[in-house]
Amino acid sequence: MSLSKTEAEAGVTFSNDHDGGGNSTTPLPSQPGSGQNVFSRLYHEPWCQVGLISLISFCNPGMYNALTGMGGSGQVDSTVAANSNVATHAATAGAALVLVGAFYKYLGPRLSLLLGGWTYALYAGALLHYNRTANGSFVIAAGALLGIGAAFFWVAQGTIMVTYTDDNSRGRAIGLFWVIFNLGGAIGSLASFGLNFHSKSGTVTDSTYIAYMVVMLFGWALSLLVSSTETLSTKYHGSRIPTASKTLNWANVRSSVGQAIKIIFDWKIMCLYPMFYNANVFYSYQQNNVNGMTFNLRTRSLNGALYWIAQMVGGLLMGVVLDLHLRQRQLNRRTRAQIGWAILFVTGMAIWGGGYRFQVWDDRRLKQGLKQDIDYRAGSQYLGPMFLYFFYGVYDSFWQAYCYWIIGAQSHNPVVNAVIVGAYSALKPAGGAMAWRINAEKVSPMTQFAMNWGLSMGSLLLAVPTVWTLHKVSYASDHDSDSPPFGQGESPESLDCSKV
Repeated sequence: MSLSKTEAEAGVTFSNDHDGGGNSTTPLPSQPGSGQNVFSRLYHEPWCQVGLISLISFCNPGMYNALTGMGGSGQVDSTVAANSNVATHAATAGAALVLVGAFYKYLGPRLSLLLGGWTYALYAGALLHYNRTANGSFVIAAGALLGIGAAFFWVAQGTIMVTYTDDNSRGRAIGLFWVIFNLGGAIGSLASFGLNFHSKSGTVTDSTYIAYMVVMLFGWALSLLVSSTETLSTKYHGSRIPTASKTLNWANVRSSVGQAIKIIFDWKIMCLYPMFYNANVFYSYQQNNVNGMTFNLRTRSLNGALYWIAQMVGGLLMGVVLDLHLRQRQLNRRTRAQIGWAILFVTGMAIWGGGYRFQVWDDRRLKQGLKQDIDYRAGSQYLGPMFLYFFYGVYDSFWQAYCYWIIGAQSHNPVVNAVIVGAYSALKPAGGAMAWRINAEKVSPMTQFAMNWGLSMGSLLLAVPTVWTLHKVSYASDHDSDSPPFGQGESPESLDCSKV
């Protein structure tokens, strides 16, 4: 399959396209500086847009993560929250795979975020309503609607993050995103820790949910400031989508669907699908069993903050590694992919190995009827499980940062990347829905643990063909030593995905 052929079919242009005489053939936004104020210049900067989507994610899914990270979304009975999460993940999987990725170019990032962002506040409102009425059906329905909204949100977010940057900076952009995004979860969890410090009920207060709703709605409003590739400054070196190709007609829709099918069934992308599927499988076990069933409410909130801080640390570390330079020269793309894969495998064996010892210990406690009883003041009884939960957060950020990076390594075209991110955003919640359903069915914690460890290591092994055949330098030209840099005289049809 040729990825660039699908780019041509979609009518994609490149920001550095030239004709045979070296003259630019693609109209670009005016150079920032002349006749533009500071805000306008910043607004069109790719890195500013990466920072903005990170802030929006801080407010929306970051706050959602803080809620779910408390175990049972702050409720004593985690079953309603688990079933709601099944609905959320299943709806996200369906919407991301069938609709959002293929039609991203017609919506653009701003409309996608506006369509998706408000559903996070709706979910927090449903939990507030449940706190007062115990109406679980409304929480599950809100979770399903959130799933559809999350598909729009995450496809836009992922496409911005992996497309607005290049090979030299993608890892750091992912690291920046992961720090700001998970700061939302950390602050939200710390706020819950303070609000519920003296609570004995096991359920968070109404004011907690109201605070989450306010922050989520603010993040939703920030989506109005998101810019598409067509309006980015000349510091953006990726593809731009011409207005004509975004016209919603039968010819364009047929082309978009055909293009999406070709990308989805490319063998290199398919080898990554088990990793994508596994990306959200961890959460149900870690949040509802490790955190939710072991610690009391205020300690769960504190652990939630530590978990998201661990995500910040892990995402930043993995981002730096994936942009690694030695002796002032950047390692080639394949080598960095192999280093990232090795880190995932080695740290995964170590962390899940520690998790096995914890689960054996916790199974003995559960047989004695001990649950939700450990306080952060319990000394060594608290510290061991706390550090395990912290490193679970580090490993999750390693995993997701690596997935995003290797998606961006496939193409620098927002249309192509939106389809791959759509597949990621579909398979990730599909795995999550499976895991949350297993959790809701009260499958033994040891069985859930074994599933998590096995899927992690197995999916890494299945990704080896893609990692070890990743093209070393560029997206298009290095298979032909006489070829010019991508976008400078290169025919789009010449890009063979097998050489990407």
